[in-house]
Amino acid sequence: MKFMKLGSKPDAFQADGKCIRYVTSDLATDVTINVGEVRFYLHKFPLLSKSSRFRKLVLKASEECCDEINMVDFPGGPKAFEICAKFCYGMTVTLNAYNVVAACCAAEYLEMTEDVDRGNLIFKIEVFLNSSIFRSWKDSIIVLQTTKSVLPWSENLKIVGRCIDSIASKTSLDPAKITWSYTYNRKLSVSDKTAGDGMKFREKIVSVPKDWWVEDICELDIDLYKRVMTAVKSKGRMDGVTICEALKTYAVRWLPDSVDTLDSDVHSWRNKLLVETIVCLLPSDRDVGCSCSFLLKLLKVAILVGVDNSAKEDLLKRISLKLYEASAKDLLIPARPPQTTLYDIEMVLSIVKRYMMLSRDLDVAKNEMGCTDLVLGHGSLLSVGKLIDEYLEEIARDPNLSLASFIDLSQSVPEFARPVHDGLYKAIDTYLKEHLSLTKVERKKLCSLMDVKKLTMDASMHAAQNERLPLRVVVQVLFFEQVRSVAGVQKLRDTSHSTTNTDEESEKTAAEDCNSLEKQMSRIKIKEDAFQEKCELAKQSSKNSKSGIQLLPSRSRRMFDKLWGFGKGHADNRSSETSASSQSPTSMVPGDTKSSGSSSRNRRHSIS
Repeated sequence: MKFMKLGSKPDAFQADGKCIRYVTSDLATDVTINVGEVRFYLHKFPLLSKSSRFRKLVLKASEECCDEINMVDFPGGPKAFEICAKFCYGMTVTLNAYNVVAACCAAEYLEMTEDVDRGNLIFKIEVFLNSSIFRSWKDSIIVLQTTKSVLPWSENLKIVGRCIDSIASKTSLDPAKITWSYTYNRKLSVSDKTAGDGMKFREKIVSVPKDWWVEDICELDIDLYKRVMTAVKSKGRMDGVTICEALKTYAVRWLPDSVDTLDSDVHSWRNKLLVETIVCLLPSDRDVGCSCSFLLKLLKVAILVGVDNSAKEDLLKRISLKLYEASAKDLLIPARPPQTTLYDIEMVLSIVKRYMMLSRDLDVAKNEMGCTDLVLGHGSLLSVGKLIDEYLEEIARDPNLSLASFIDLSQSVPEFARPVHDGLYKAIDTYLKEHLSLTKVERKKLCSLMDVKKLTMDASMHAAQNERLPLRVVVQVLFFEQVRSVAGVQKLRDTSHSTTNTDEESEKTAAEDCNSLEKQMSRIKIKEDAFQEKCELAKQSSKNSKSGIQLLPSRSRRMFDKLWGFGKGHADNRSSETSASSQSPTSMVPGDTKSSGSSSRNRRHSIS
C-alpha cells in the first residue's frame, strides 16, 4: 500500500477520554472546536495560517463573543479534522488509501488551498492521488470503497469518477503487461489453461489470465460495482465471456446459498437489487458469453426474490438461445404458490417453446442468407431433445405432476429431435411407477408418446419385462425386436451365401419373413381379456420349446409362445391392438396358414 508522510514535528495531540482532544504545549489553548461528539482544544494561529474557512469562523465567533466553534456535518468526522489540524501544526501525518479521501474532503471543507499558503494540504493530497493512488490497482479499489462514507463530497470532487476510470483502464490492459499483485482463487479458464500448457515452468508462473481482475472488484458495493462494470464495458476491450465470469464471481460472492436467506425480509431488497444489477450488466450479445447454467441459476434467484418482469424476460430470452447447453438439474426451477407441483413446469415449457420458435426463425434466415455458422442447428435440437427427456425423468417423480403437463412437455420438441426413445421410455416408466392410480386409458395415452421402433436393444429388453406397461406395448416391443432379429440373421445369411444367392433372392427372402411376421401378428389380434385367458395354454406350449425365448421372464415368454404358437392352425385368434405410434399388421386370410406355420418354424430356429 502506498503512503505519504507530511510534516516533521512530533505528534503532540493527546486524548482525555473518548470525547476530548488537546495539544500539549507551553501555550494555553485559545479556541475550542466541536466536531461531531469530539471537542478539540487548540490554538488559533496554526489554524488561521492554513485554513481560509477557519478564518471566517473565528471572525464570526469573535463578533458573537463566543470561544467555541461548531462544525456541523464535517466531512470525514473527527478523524479527518485531526489530520487537517496536525498538518496546520506541522506535525507528522501519514496519508494512505484508507484516509486520503476523508482528508481531501476535510481539506476542501476548510478551504486549505494554495491561495492561503503555498504547498497547502489540498495540493499535497492531489499529488499523492495522482502519483501513487491512481497508479496502484488495489489502492484505487480501497479508495473507491472509502468514498461512500463522505458522499456527496467525494462525488463532487470527482474522486469517485477518477477511481472508476483508473480501475476500468487497468482491466483493459494486455494481461502480459500486468506487474502488480491481484487476487485469483478460481480455476483457470479453459482458454488460459490451454495457452499455458505449451509454456515452460517459469513462463507459467508469470502468465496472467484475462479475468485476473474480477475477484478484487467483488469487494465493492452494488452501486459502485455497477459503475465500474459499466465503465469496463464502455472501454470496448473486454469480451463477453470475461464479463460474464466477473458477474458470476460477484453473484457467488454476495448471493446467499440458502433459499430461506434469499427469501428473508432482511435481505430481500438487497438480493433483488443485486440480481437486477447483474442482469442489467449482462453482455448485449445474448448468444455468447454467459453459460446457460449460470443464467438459469440467476432465473431461480430472480423468481425467489421477486425481480421485475423486464429482468425475468431478459433472462428467459437469453436462456432460450442457449438451452442446448443446459442440464436437467439446471431446469429444476422451484415452483411458487399457487402452483402445486415441486417444479415450475410452465416456465420450462415456455422456454422450450421460445427455443423452438427461435430455431425455426433462424432456419428461415439460414436458408435466405445462406449462412452456415448460426448458433442453433440440428445438433443443438438433438441436445434439447435429450435434455427434455432427462428433465421429464426428473419431474416424473413428482406425485402432483399431471399427465397433461407431462404430455405437453414431451410433445414440445419435434420428432426428429428424438432419434432414440430410450430417454423418453425411462421418463414414462418413472411416471408409471410414481402414479399408480392412472387408468387404463391414461396409461395407453402416456405410452403412445413412445415409438417402440426407436428403442435400443437394452431398452427393448427392459420394456419386454416391464409389467407397468400396457400389454399391447409389450407385444409391440416383442414384435419389432423379432423383426430386428430376423433382419440381423438374414444379413448374416446373405453374407455367408453371397456366392450362391443374388441380391434379389435375399431381398425376397427378407420380405417374405417380415410378411410372415405381420400375418402372425394379425392372428393374435384379440382383446386383452381373451389374451389373458389363453396365457396358461401358451405357457404349457412354451415348456416344449427349446428356443432362446425361454430365457425371458414368464410374462414375455408367454407372449412369445402365443405369438409363434398360433401359426399352427389357430387362425381365428387376434392380438391386442397395436400402438398408434407403430403400423398395425394387416389382417390375415385363412389360406395363408400353412406358409405362416412353416415360416414360424424357420424363425424359431434362426433366433435360437
